[in-house]
Amino acid sequence: MASEAGDADTAIPQRLEELEERISAACAGSGRGRQEVDLLLATKTVPAERIRVALAAGYTLIGENRVQEVVSKADALADIPHQSHFIGHLQRNKINQVLPLVDVVQSIDRLDLAVAVSKRLDRDLDVLIQVNTSGEESKFGVDPLDAIGLAEQVDSLENLRVAGFMTIGLFSTDEVPVRRCYERLRVLRDEVVSSSVPDAQILSMGMSGDLEWAISEGATMIRVGSAVFGSRPTSDAYYWPGSAPG
Repeated sequence: MASEAGDADTAIPQRLEELEERISAACAGSGRGRQEVDLLLATKTVPAERIRVALAAGYTLIGENRVQEVVSKADALADIPHQSHFIGHLQRNKINQVLPLVDVVQSIDRLDLAVAVSKRLDRDLDVLIQVNTSGEESKFGVDPLDAIGLAEQVDSLENLRVAGFMTIGLFSTDEVPVRRCYERLRVLRDEVVSSSVPDAQILSMGMSGDLEWAISEGATMIRVGSAVFGSRPTSDAYYWPGSAPG
């Protein structure tokens, strides 16, 4: 078992190199610079020691979907520089546990949650508005029709700054409907930036299977896990209902 874990750890730098080639090619194909797209490592189910391998390679953005994983890995990662994002569905009764340990919450999808987060903060926090661009009932996220209003309300709350938007694309191998989800988020972002929340620049969208499509549609951050850390013992539906593999 120890040998298998060691082999997996040594594979991480190679997988990161291969992922870099994919991202660079997608950026070039879209007429964008590589520096325009941040890579966030989706570290759900990944042990802290394996996350450290990726952090040591210079990739310092990580994202967790479940509060218990944020808490359980925090001490083991505390001594290595990184920025931690919470990218899963946040329940109000878990807010106090997660807020001291994360730098960004990507999954604000309702005003009552944002108000509760705001009240528990003693510092400024960047948040993203999660939008259900696919219209699937199994997914969390605000309806696109309500996203602009929610962004404006959240941005007006004390200690919160709306830094952009996040979505989970349609779980499909059909490029057209998947790209339509990402296009919808970009259009929303552009409208908000031009009208009421100029700092809401981030578009967090795209995962291992569809990152090229997301980059073509303007993603400024992609969330990738399995392409770096390998397949997981638990399906993505456990973390992101209805989602594509991360």
